[in-house]
Amino acid sequence: MNKSLLALAVSGLLVFAQTAQAGVSATVTAASDYTFNGVSQTGNDPALQGSLDYAADSGWYMGTWASNVDFGPGEDTNLEWDFYVGQYFQLTDVVSLDAGIAYYTYHGDDASSDYKYPEVYTKFGFANDLGQTELNFWYSWDYFGVEADHYIAMIAHTFTIDLGQTELNFWYSWDYFGVEADHYIAMIAHTFTIAEGHDIRISFDRSTSMDEDLYSWDNSASYNHVRIAYMTSYAGFDFTLAAEDTSMDIDSADARIVFSVARTFGG
Repeated sequence: MNKSLLALAVSGLLVFAQTAQAGVSATVTAASDYTFNGVSQTGNDPALQGSLDYAADSGWYMGTWASNVDFGPGEDTNLEWDFYVGQYFQLTDVVSLDAGIAYYTYHGDDASSDYKYPEVYTKFGFANDLGQTELNFWYSWDYFGVEADHYIAMIAHTFTIDLGQTELNFWYSWDYFGVEADHYIAMIAHTFTIAEGHDIRISFDRSTSMDEDLYSWDNSASYNHVRIAYMTSYAGFDFTLAAEDTSMDIDSADARIVFSVARTFGG
């Protein structure tokens, strides 16, 4: 499927989302690059992406997501189309769990179907807020027994500090990119608010192939990826500006700045 067909499919998602029942949403994203854990999936070129999701009040959800891709010369794969289903649990006031399974598919080349693979994931979230304002007054008409009137007036403020959301995420596939290699990704991330409507997300993740002979990262079993992103919203659009880098010394995974804008309909 080429980019024009992908755009047509995304348009269809929007129409459906605007007419469907509550719980259904569609998102369209335009990005300067599509990076997956720091590795460009579009040959360092822009990406057009779309998703269609359903979320129930009970916490379970399902959806599909698509993006154009470009894996380089001699490879005509041009579309990634993924599907996922999961369950979100609010375990306590500050602890949450998101668990599910995803299936990644690729299209455009005779060999594209060989890349498809499943993946299970768990995401633990931790959130907390602190804050209290005090206006205090003490008065005595016999301070320390000397019959003196005495008062203490205090104003104190403990600023409401949004400690943000910490994530511990884990993905595992037993057939990574269709080569029957066990593969996992472990991530720690933290998102905090710097001002109302302005968030920063910092993440570190490590991708590891458990069978380097079947799948490797730059001739190694694993690599590290770090990313810092600024996120805000305006007029219904979500904007993200991210800086990221990996430990690999390849053109598709070097240091880069990625900008994206997204619009969600419905939900």
